[in-house]
Amino acid sequence: MYDVLKIREDFPILGREVYGKPLIYLDNGATTQKPKCVVESIVNEYYSVNANVHRGVHFLSQQATELHEASRETVRKFINAKSINEIVFTRGTTESINLIASTFADSQMNEGDEVIVSAMEHHSNIVPWQLQAAKKGIKLRVIPISDKGEILMDEYKKLFSEHTKLVSVVHVSNVLGTINPVKEIVEIAHANGVPVLIDGAQSVPHMKVDMQEIGADFFAFSGHKIYGPTGIGVLYGKEEWLDKLPPYQGGGEMIQNVSFEKTTFNVLPYKFEAGTPDYIGSTALAKALDYVSEIGIENISAYEDGLTKYAMKRLYEIPDMRIFGEAAHKGGVISFLVGNIHHLDMGTLLDRLGIAVRTGHHCAEPLMRRFGIEGTVRASLGMYNTKEEIDSLVEGIDRVRKMF
Repeated sequence: MYDVLKIREDFPILGREVYGKPLIYLDNGATTQKPKCVVESIVNEYYSVNANVHRGVHFLSQQATELHEASRETVRKFINAKSINEIVFTRGTTESINLIASTFADSQMNEGDEVIVSAMEHHSNIVPWQLQAAKKGIKLRVIPISDKGEILMDEYKKLFSEHTKLVSVVHVSNVLGTINPVKEIVEIAHANGVPVLIDGAQSVPHMKVDMQEIGADFFAFSGHKIYGPTGIGVLYGKEEWLDKLPPYQGGGEMIQNVSFEKTTFNVLPYKFEAGTPDYIGSTALAKALDYVSEIGIENISAYEDGLTKYAMKRLYEIPDMRIFGEAAHKGGVISFLVGNIHHLDMGTLLDRLGIAVRTGHHCAEPLMRRFGIEGTVRASLGMYNTKEEIDSLVEGIDRVRKMF
């Protein structure tokens, strides 16, 4: 049995009020709230184990190192990677993608080479490649999408050429909620001899992801979107690929030996972890993953799928409702506009009712232009949201609609 009320007890912030109204938090696509066990993990480690990792021979340093590396194994197991050597700790999805964009372009690409992305990408999977385009003269090729928000797979297949060096696409759209067929995307790319990077920021918190099943060469996600702390994330990379790529930053644990004449670099995954890592954050991330695993990611996925279907049905009852993203396979992200009401006005007035939603272009301006709009209101669901909260959202939207 999925006991959502019991789960909510683990998140104290969900019990607070906003403007005298019970908080209804529907901005999980931006960041999730944190269970008590995650916050307690942070406090406990600072108060009892805090010491820099890897370099100290004293007890606290050894203990902190053990916790940090145990967290790497927790991540490996959670996403079913083959080895801890394939788990690199970063600050989040954005840094993970920038790491690959920089090192891959530097070592594997020349002027005129191409990266394939989709029309639904977050800016963090567009701008890093544009920076490399300005630096090295590489080009972006964009997979078009349908009006329902689905990748046009036949068009995707046509984009490959002798210049294609990488495919970099989102797993779940942060605007449309579309769940892309990443396994098929990977298979097509590999058939063309091209590696694949997957942005998993919006998928890992909501569904089972298996690196060996998906087959992607690189995969990135953020801790704060899966009930963990901010400032910690993960880059998964197949060991053979991470071995090929040069270091991203210099200093600290990424070195093996340094002289003024030459530096040799550390083994994986430390080659990509310059400086003091967020060892407090890695432990808290592992605690969040353990929390999710205890509930069961499959149970969370099934619950959220039912909640999403309920929300879509209820929202369509509102006159003049337009929902962007009606893919056959859709996650708990619902972006909408109502009549001619500006998204900012809708979001601001919903906030006064205690309902937290996102407004704007959601760091996906090219996608907004694809649909001929400036922005949307976005309600994004988490494992602790309820049908009653959806009902309150619908009532709030209708109340605002009548005001206009």
